[in-house]
Amino acid sequence: MRSDMLTRRHLFALAATPLLAQDESGFTSLFDGRSLNGWEVKEGPESGFAVDDGSILVTEAANSPTWLATTKTYENFDLRVDFFVRGWIDSGIYLRAPEHGPAIDCGLCIKIFHKEENPPKPESMGSIFPHVAPKLTNVKSKGEWNSMRILLNGSRLQVWTNGAMVQDVNLNEHPDLKYRLTSGRIGLQSLSYPIRFRNLRIKELPGATQWQSLYSAPADFEKNWFVEEGKAKWLTLGPIFRTDFNGHLASKTKYKDFVFETYIRARKHSNGGIFFRSEGSGSKPHYEIQIHDVEGAVYPTGSLYGIQRAKYPRLVPEEWFLFQLFVKGPHCVIRINGENVVDYNKLDRLEAGHMLLQAHQSASWIEYKQIRIREI
Repeated sequence: MRSDMLTRRHLFALAATPLLAQDESGFTSLFDGRSLNGWEVKEGPESGFAVDDGSILVTEAANSPTWLATTKTYENFDLRVDFFVRGWIDSGIYLRAPEHGPAIDCGLCIKIFHKEENPPKPESMGSIFPHVAPKLTNVKSKGEWNSMRILLNGSRLQVWTNGAMVQDVNLNEHPDLKYRLTSGRIGLQSLSYPIRFRNLRIKELPGATQWQSLYSAPADFEKNWFVEEGKAKWLTLGPIFRTDFNGHLASKTKYKDFVFETYIRARKHSNGGIFFRSEGSGSKPHYEIQIHDVEGAVYPTGSLYGIQRAKYPRLVPEEWFLFQLFVKGPHCVIRINGENVVDYNKLDRLEAGHMLLQAHQSASWIEYKQIRIREI
């Protein structure tokens, strides 16, 4: 037992991979080797990850969809990490992952797998899982440390494993990736296999995406919104904005082509909506997206009301989900938790209009946070 422990400690103390010899100027450590400060466990038990021998260890207590997330969000960056593989290992590194919602669908996942495969598959080691196969698989799996470098700048994603480039992709050119979040958490995926990570370090690159925050704090209510009509309750609860009863709240600015994002949490069988390109209240020209979590409804949550029924998103009442709306010319895409629920290209109202939040029923509260928009 004592001999095994010494051997294991010797293995994990071996010199780092050649990536450490590269230029490290401007990098910040994400892991201090002693604690999980700066990280938090998402969607699983805190015992799912532990610090052992100067590395982050995935324990058997964790299972999918448990993951370890940075508490800070990142947009563009150069990320470097070492990972230890012995035998069967299945894991991944999340990029631009959400605060709520499935990281693998809302953000990006670089797969870590123990097997070398030729030809590579969309689920192979180094893939943008499960969509883009790597150029090659390059992994050492017999009790060895591996290195990975991830360079994500705007829509360009490049990945190297053990010094070999395995990905060089323009995300905007891939139908399954072009609507992913443009900023978010970095995460380590657990599938309960005992993978280890160390030497996690990052260099942030200049951000390119210019967002306008419509609500992140109470001061944003007066700054960005006005009550258009009705007697709804509009409550500013710190970073959370809550609606109830009946009425419409309008943005002071009009928008034509844009991306709109927010996190939403709603009461079971809630009834409300988000309007865009609106001239004002519900009686004036507008487009409406339903927030109505009733599977049997003609227009459930995510539907383009009166035009196209959404693919029903299976949401848990009173749990946060990611809502995204992409509008350009006659085309709109509505995404919930990383899934396209509406893709419609025949909008005929093309003029700029207000964004509206609709409260439509008493005791049918809806909450929002991190409401933001960017014009395109």
